[in-house]
Amino acid sequence: MKQKKKIGKMLVLGAAAAATGIAAKKTYDYYKSKKGQKEEPPQAEDKKAYFIGGGLGSLAGAAYLIRDCSMPGNQITIYEGMHILGGSNDGIGTPEKGFVCRGGRMLNEETYENFWELFRTIPSLENPGRSVTDDILNFDHAHPTNAKARLIDKEGNILDVKSMGFTQKERLALFRLMNTPEEKLDDMTIEVWFADMPHFFTTNFWYMWQTTFAFQKWSSLFEFRRYMRRMILEFSRIDTLEGVTRTPYNQYDSVIRPLELYLRKQGVVFAENCVVKDIEFAQGEGITVKALHLKDYGIERTVELSDRDICIMTNACMTDSATLGDLHTPAPEPVLRPISGELWSKVAVKKQGLGNPYPFFGDVHETNWESFTVTSKGNKLLKMIERYSGNVPGSGALMTFKDSNWLLSIVVAAQPHFTNQPMDQTIFWGYGLYTSEEGNFVKKPMKDCTGEEMFIELLHHLHMEDKKDELLHDVVNVIPCMMPYVDAQFQPRKMADRPNVVPKGSTNFAMVSQFVEIPDDMVFTEEYSVRAARMAVYTLMGVKKKVCPVTPYFNDPKVLLKALKTSYR
Repeated sequence: MKQKKKIGKMLVLGAAAAATGIAAKKTYDYYKSKKGQKEEPPQAEDKKAYFIGGGLGSLAGAAYLIRDCSMPGNQITIYEGMHILGGSNDGIGTPEKGFVCRGGRMLNEETYENFWELFRTIPSLENPGRSVTDDILNFDHAHPTNAKARLIDKEGNILDVKSMGFTQKERLALFRLMNTPEEKLDDMTIEVWFADMPHFFTTNFWYMWQTTFAFQKWSSLFEFRRYMRRMILEFSRIDTLEGVTRTPYNQYDSVIRPLELYLRKQGVVFAENCVVKDIEFAQGEGITVKALHLKDYGIERTVELSDRDICIMTNACMTDSATLGDLHTPAPEPVLRPISGELWSKVAVKKQGLGNPYPFFGDVHETNWESFTVTSKGNKLLKMIERYSGNVPGSGALMTFKDSNWLLSIVVAAQPHFTNQPMDQTIFWGYGLYTSEEGNFVKKPMKDCTGEEMFIELLHHLHMEDKKDELLHDVVNVIPCMMPYVDAQFQPRKMADRPNVVPKGSTNFAMVSQFVEIPDDMVFTEEYSVRAARMAVYTLMGVKKKVCPVTPYFNDPKVLLKALKTSYR
């Protein structure tokens, strides 16, 4: 009892002044000026904006320039090295060759403050008069998540994961971490903090938290701490993932396509298959972009910037250099250097304060994992998984096979998951964190496996191997995807390794990605990209409106008390 009181005091320290029961809906309109106060938009008539990278951060930045800065769309250009926009928010395929998602972005209603606010102003593609935010939240409320099969053991038993499984020492270490200043955590990893507590990495909590967010033991303690504080609401429901907000389709169809169409209607210029090879800065102490050196469909050219123009760069992308296989072919070993990381490396040596990409892109063995997407005719397998797990498609979340050598997990979304998916096809997605390990049943490392071999390994873990032939007969394709840098944003780092969104001394340059520094917020999220874009645009354009702040749930005594009780379950 004394220990509980001690931890309770630690948790509520400084929380007396915080508002309780804060909801994300109250922050949607936080950006507006004070009531009755009229604010003139910044003068943008003679400005141009150039975005490097066509991911969510750049698309959101363009939307903010149009909406909040009155910049005409035809004065905004977005350069993208691939033939398609969206960055890591992807989803593509055909009924004949199968569908693929490299990953799946899980949203959160309570903590994605700027994301929901922005997409309230982006029109729905399917429902006239409604917004993308309306589409997503309405869908999610109609399909609530309540996972019943979070962890599965090697015997195929669905485990009771209501208990986090902590020892008292582990509880104290976890709560001590959440109250330790970040300045003391440079270059530290999670396994260093729990070095004398190996049991921590066998707890229900660790298996669920690790696979939900793709952490590794060697991941940055910075990021683990930020997730624990930012997602403290999820701590008490990690066993069901009730806090997960799902999009109606994959994130490319549900998020990127409506935003892209909005921008195209506004006249924004998109330059696909165009790589920005280098950025030229003005000489002197400050940071001012003067020119962009491009390789546009293989042809080199230069774009000069005026003193009034702005440049916003995606300094790194977690899905750079990803490769795809198929049912009979492993995803090839990546050979291409990450184009966004390469550009970051070039500019970082030119000016101080632009960060250090090496800690993030220096060790592919630590930053990779592999996903696979299964497309099948009919719903035979999905019905079998439904009976096994107790969840209809879209109501569950990650199912993790804790004894899998690959640490295999799968997610079955509501069907259809693609706008062009036929009604007689079904799709689900999975991934493994340990790609160099040999499978429990298919005696090959995951990275060397074909889609069929990954499918067979999964059937064994589901204890459905006796149905292998008939289930394989229904398979259209299983597409493996190797992503060498997908966990790069979690790598151990120094505080200074990630640059500020707008670096000190910048007059017209900013960076947006999962590799910029935003105090208190957590990477690997849609919110991080949108928040960074809003910060970049408002700062460079001199906008006086406010960015929605991080909702301080960690300072809410009710939330903390619930987390404390959860730790003792």
